[in-house]
Amino acid sequence: MSEVIYLVGSLRDRKVPIIGEQLRQATRYEIFDQWWTASEDADDWLRDYFKYRKMSYKDAIHSYAAKHIFDFDKHHLDRASVGVLVMPAGKSCHLELGYLAGQGKPCYVLFDKEPERLDIMYNFATNIFFNTEDLINELNRIS
Repeated sequence: MSEVIYLVGSLRDRKVPIIGEQLRQATRYEIFDQWWTASEDADDWLRDYFKYRKMSYKDAIHSYAAKHIFDFDKHHLDRASVGVLVMPAGKSCHLELGYLAGQGKPCYVLFDKEPERLDIMYNFATNIFFNTEDLINELNRIS
């Protein structure tokens, strides 16, 4: 079984598959980024569907559809050996990286730019990077 990087990011971030391909070409890891194919509007469509059905937020996140999506992501998070968070990213992405970090897996944050705000909790990550080249060097070093 090969080592797997779960590439965590936003459905709206068009850089995700590009970064995924860069990592595929430059490392020995299997890169899991197929969640991105759901489309940038997937979460909005799901929300609108539940609103149309007059479902509460709690009922929506416990629905069959939401559980199915969750189970898909969790399956791939569980089989990952490394997590890479592509910024900018939202709450779900940070929860996913936190889940991986909580399992003791190496976790990295790839910033698109230096943040204006100092978020010291990024110290939970194994390391942070501001360019793909430095991230790739680190991934090759630990593999």
